[in-house]
This record gives sequence, C-alpha cells and structure tokens, in this order.
Amino acid sequence: MKRSFLVMVALVMLVTAGATQLALLGTPAFADKSQDQGRNVTGQVMTKSETPLPDAVVYLKNTKTLTIKSFITEKDGGYRFHGLSPNIDYEIYADYQGQKSPTKTVSSFDNRNNITLNIRIDTK
Repeated sequence: MKRSFLVMVALVMLVTAGATQLALLGTPAFADKSQDQGRNVTGQVMTKSETPLPDAVVYLKNTKTLTIKSFITEKDGGYRFHGLSPNIDYEIYADYQGQKSPTKTVSSFDNRNNITLNIRIDTK
C-alpha cells in the first residue's frame, strides 16, 4: 500500500513538472507560426506570345539538398510552391511537351516572402 502511494505521488509530480515545463516553453501546436511560414514562389507558365500553358510541369530544385518538387500548372498556367526556406537557393524551370524553359534562380539573398516568377516557354 505504501509503495503504490509513493508511485502515485511520483507520477503526479512527474505530470505536474511536465505540464509546468510545457507552459513555460509553449507547445508547438499553439505557437505563433506566422514568422516560420517560409517563402512562397508563385507565377504562370506561358508561351512567348503570353498564352497560358495548362498542364506544364514546373520543377523547383533545392540547391542544397538537390531535392526536386514539381507542380502541374492549372488551367491559367498558374503554379505555386509554399513554405520554402529563406536560407536556401532554388532553381526553377518548366517543361511543356518536351520544350524546356530557361532556368531561373530564387536567391537566399532575396528577402521577399512572396516571389512571383512568370516562366516563358518557346513552344515552336
């Protein structure tokens, strides 16, 4: 009986200490994430004559990890990438039916949170 009482007291103390520590540190679920959203890159993929290209594939390459994200453009040729690290350079280009656009760079020195890059493809 005495042993189970001590175990119960120890558990209560542990739970109370954990709750106090969480209150002091703040929990990630309720933390203000407005400053940690990262950068956004949006734009449109178009022909040289300004016609939107739906179903083009836009590739975004992280130059640090070499990982590549892709986005298939919408009916208006629009694309978007959200939550990008502000401390990393990215390379971005589009491909439409075998035709590739020139590669553009999103620099870590560009301090804008929302970057618009329109991409042109010579569809011949």
